[in-house]
Amino acid sequence: MKAVINVNSRTYAIYIDKPLDISIPLRATKSNVNAWYINEPSIEPVEMDDFIVSVKHGAPVNFNNIKFNPHAHGTHTECVGHITEKKYSINQCLKQFFFVAEVVTVAPEKLADDFVISAKQLRFAIGNKKREAVIIRTLPNTKEKLTQQYSNTNPPYLLEEAAIYLKNKGVKHLLIDLPSVDRERDDGELLSHNAFWNTDGKIRTEATITEFIFVPNTIEDGKYILNLQIAPFENDATPSKPVLYKLYE
Repeated sequence: MKAVINVNSRTYAIYIDKPLDISIPLRATKSNVNAWYINEPSIEPVEMDDFIVSVKHGAPVNFNNIKFNPHAHGTHTECVGHITEKKYSINQCLKQFFFVAEVVTVAPEKLADDFVISAKQLRFAIGNKKREAVIIRTLPNTKEKLTQQYSNTNPPYLLEEAAIYLKNKGVKHLLIDLPSVDRERDDGELLSHNAFWNTDGKIRTEATITEFIFVPNTIEDGKYILNLQIAPFENDATPSKPVLYKLYE
């Protein structure tokens, strides 16, 4: 089904019945993707006075409690409140949900004991394109990303210069298939988070970072419409479901 949408005063045609979901679902298993040294998420029925509220145990409904951490357990979108003493809510910061986005594929480069994404790589991948959102797929890109246990593995990350480049280019929404844009252990410096949100100047409260996405190899690099769907949590981060649509101008 073809639809016409207007994004920033420009009209695009998309097929709304052909969404490209780039989120990782949250599952209550040890194979759920994980980071930051905590246990897997849990989804369990409520127990009241020795009564288990699930259809399996004779209740009329399933009534589950869910325990998880948005930063550790799957695709999530965060605002600057993730790193500031002042509270900012992603539900208040993100008020628009459709963006023109560019998908780029990057092979992180070796730097000392790390693998990193540099400004030079992004400059080459993005070129002179102007996009509100940039979606970074890293190589190698295998389905192991759906179940990877990242704690204590020093995964690849963005160099501060790369985050500065994206900020200066006017990118407001950064999506990446890694657990963080920063090094796993960096003594709390969070250089790329701080640079992207410009915490040393006028904070970019409207800007977001989405981590733990998965961009299948069937999705080509290029220009898309991004629908960045979030759960309305009044928190610095929320589980999210970014969906891409091929566009036809």
